[in-house]
Amino acid sequence: MKKTFLLLLLVPLISNAQFKEIIKKANDKATAMTKTNSGLDIGAGLKEALNKGISEQVSKLTAVDGFYTNEAVKILMPAELQKVDKTLRKMGMSNLADEGIKALNRAAEDAVKEATPIFVKAIKDITITDAKNILFGKENAATVYLQSSTTTSLYTKFSPVVQASIGKVGADVIWANIIKKYNSIPLVSKVNPDITDYVTNKALDGVFTMITVEEKNIRTNLKSRSSDLLKKVFSLQDKK
Repeated sequence: MKKTFLLLLLVPLISNAQFKEIIKKANDKATAMTKTNSGLDIGAGLKEALNKGISEQVSKLTAVDGFYTNEAVKILMPAELQKVDKTLRKMGMSNLADEGIKALNRAAEDAVKEATPIFVKAIKDITITDAKNILFGKENAATVYLQSSTTTSLYTKFSPVVQASIGKVGADVIWANIIKKYNSIPLVSKVNPDITDYVTNKALDGVFTMITVEEKNIRTNLKSRSSDLLKKVFSLQDKK
């Protein structure tokens, strides 16, 4: 409105041709902005960004040591078993404690391979309204969206896979040995942790942590916008 008013004030000072050129440029810019801001573009851009996060970050977790050597997601002993860890180490069984932690991480690395199909479905279901809210939301808005729409499905899928993985990587034997040795120590309170539930939840935490990393990269690092669509859509976020 202000720009239009100023243009009207300037009419006496410029030629009719110049005035028409100014109006044309303004209209062209408005048209370009409309196209750039189209819901289809934003939706496609957000889906590409999320797929990029999964392919470049979550896939890292499925490699050997994907969890174990990544301090951001490494699974440690459950809080209620910290006393177990300390006691074993005091009694000269640090190697056993370390093997127990490594086994938990191996099970998570194996289980995360099952995550991708669930994420792909959730990404396909993103609506234009969801996409706009995500684009102009907080720096982890896309991750939060995935968390809210996939956590239940992922837990259901992960839990039996984690349980199988615990046996596959030998974590069940290692942890049975840890618990047996600890419970045999005089005067300690007996423990019987649900390792499957713990690893499942920690695996989910790790997945969303890594997606957040890639989302932040795309939002803040221009070099991470590896396609014209990502550059186009996330430039809108830069201007908010």
